[in-house]
Amino acid sequence: MKKETKTEGKEEQIAVISHYIHNKGYGFANNYEERAKTLIREIYDYNIDDEVTTHPSENTSYYTLFDDFFSVPFLPIENHKFTFIDLFAGIGGFRLAMQNLGGKCVFSSEWDTQAQKTYLLNYGEVPFGDITKESTKSYIPDNFDVLCAGFPCQAFSLAGKRLGFEETRGTLFFDVAEILRRKRPKAFFLENVKGLLIHDKGKTLQTILKVLREDLDYYVPEPQIVNAMNFGVPQHRERLYIVGFRKDQNVNEFTYPKPTDTTKTFSDVKEKETVSAKYYLSTQYIKTLIAHKERHASKGNGFGYEIINDDEVANAIVVGGMGRERNLVIDNRLEDFTPVTRIKGEVNRDGLRRMTPREWARLQGFPDNFIIGVADASAYKQFGNSVAVPAIQATAAEIIKRINLSKNKDYGTKRK
Repeated sequence: MKKETKTEGKEEQIAVISHYIHNKGYGFANNYEERAKTLIREIYDYNIDDEVTTHPSENTSYYTLFDDFFSVPFLPIENHKFTFIDLFAGIGGFRLAMQNLGGKCVFSSEWDTQAQKTYLLNYGEVPFGDITKESTKSYIPDNFDVLCAGFPCQAFSLAGKRLGFEETRGTLFFDVAEILRRKRPKAFFLENVKGLLIHDKGKTLQTILKVLREDLDYYVPEPQIVNAMNFGVPQHRERLYIVGFRKDQNVNEFTYPKPTDTTKTFSDVKEKETVSAKYYLSTQYIKTLIAHKERHASKGNGFGYEIINDDEVANAIVVGGMGRERNLVIDNRLEDFTPVTRIKGEVNRDGLRRMTPREWARLQGFPDNFIIGVADASAYKQFGNSVAVPAIQATAAEIIKRINLSKNKDYGTKRK
């Protein structure tokens, strides 16, 4: 790239361009078009208005110039059935599930730069950053069908006890609600930790449902805890799902999906080849873990490491704390015990190791062609924070079958 303007940071510039490139020819490109064309001229020294066709597949130089946006495993769908936006996108678990169902993503947002990198590597798009900023919200197009968001759980101000929209101001749910108020999509799909049920003695969820049902006038069935292990991944991962439908969709019932596959165990996601010695624990670290577990056991609680056998289901993978240590495995295939990182002691001879990032990816339902292009520490964080794709997809399928998917002539059909 030749130069960078001072209006936005590099990530937001590429977000504008990549969103425009992948929506070019649709009405959804309108919000990105003017700024994107300026940036493309300044950064790439290319005038996109000089193209003889609006379809990139007919323009070889176009593909070459924007190679980063097209040389990815999960390109946006051209002949889509519905459209959606991906908020708090992480590494695109919602996006992958929705694309599998025939959906086209027309806007994404994620503030973490490492997650943005993974998102670009897999979907050819850089998500916009901070969704609390009006400049970010201004790029969200009109007339998309479904809003998807795995928003963080935050306490609300309940001083006024109105339990409404204003009590959510200053939280990230407020931004979700504000986008629903402005854009009025046909449906939404929200995901959160199951602790939201009891967060602030249940007041947080009470406020959320009041805003969605009364202030925003959506039909919202009772939220439900869905466990990923019931949908073909060997991970005991319970998350709270909240879905809703705009009243003109005439939806007055919703059934969360029944389990589809409860047979998977760790052996189904285990690495087929011998993994690096760096994933095997040092003898000194094992001593530390044992002592740590014994200290907690003496206090009457079970906090500590756990070993998952090949025929068992993993604990929920989480970020921080004992996240990796709660899912240790025994793998006796290692033959070269030479350390590849600086460790205290030696590589243990008992086969005790952490799961690899790829195994965590599989536990979340990401296919093996999903690119892991970041360091292990970032990869663990990203997969630990992600949604479980198969559980999201099964629930989203129930949403999609209930909404009117007739396409807006200016947005749903690609312009010639």
